[in-house]
Amino acid sequence: MIRTLRPLVLTAIVGSFLTACGTTGPSAPAIDNSAIGQPDFRAHTATYGVVYTLPKDVNDVLDARVYPALRQDLVRLGLQTEAQNVNIPHVTVVHIHSADPTTPQKMLKALPKPPAPIQLTLKNFYTTEAAKDAGRPWWLDLGIVKTGPGFESLMAYNTVTTAAMAPLRDGPLPRVTGPVYAKMGDAGKDLVKTVGVSGVNVVKDGKELRSHNPHNTLVYSMTPFTPALQASMNQVAAKFNTVLPNGIDTTFRNVSIVELAFSGNVTREIYRVSLVDGSVLDVATGKVLR
Repeated sequence: MIRTLRPLVLTAIVGSFLTACGTTGPSAPAIDNSAIGQPDFRAHTATYGVVYTLPKDVNDVLDARVYPALRQDLVRLGLQTEAQNVNIPHVTVVHIHSADPTTPQKMLKALPKPPAPIQLTLKNFYTTEAAKDAGRPWWLDLGIVKTGPGFESLMAYNTVTTAAMAPLRDGPLPRVTGPVYAKMGDAGKDLVKTVGVSGVNVVKDGKELRSHNPHNTLVYSMTPFTPALQASMNQVAAKFNTVLPNGIDTTFRNVSIVELAFSGNVTREIYRVSLVDGSVLDVATGKVLR
């Protein structure tokens, strides 16, 4: 695993991915950090990401035991937009913002070799904010058990994929600018400046720094997260923890390049890469590219 490698080896691995991404070549976009520190969110054009879409066995459980009651709770709390939000269920590796429509093709070319299929357990519903007391956006998440070889493989792939994808951004993710950036700590602000997003694993001074918190998001919201709303949504999370006290065991067999909305919900799957044999599917055409 990446975490067990010596610092010089880590630096060499990540450096090779940065080179492969063309950080000094003509395909690298100009990175504009001028939105950082401004009072408002950066305007959103297009966000692309590398994610694991949830397997059918997980979606079947959520569809049967969580989503119907969750939608009722959201409507009861006046969150109609959140109840109708479109999302392809997933666990994120990394997101980047880029107005260049050819970014998904560049991401596929730069994508590090995926790991073998990942066995893990999704467990523990909870609410979270983009930055504490920023007000919005906020989410209701289903976490992942943070032990075992599957989790270690997932985290190691985040480190190298973040390094490979970050040079393809045109600036920071809009949702980590404005009021969110203002509420971040120094470590989060540094990640926004250097990789365009917070909450990812990076290598600094030859040492891997892990801030990635892999999870599946069930609710995306730009409604102000008032203390009253937070208390209500925490009750919703607690309820579902009694419904699924042991979580959901599963195996990730694909990683996908996708397009996302401002808050991070996946709106379109573009390329699907098999963790079993490395084959690549163009989702829109159904054509296997390799």
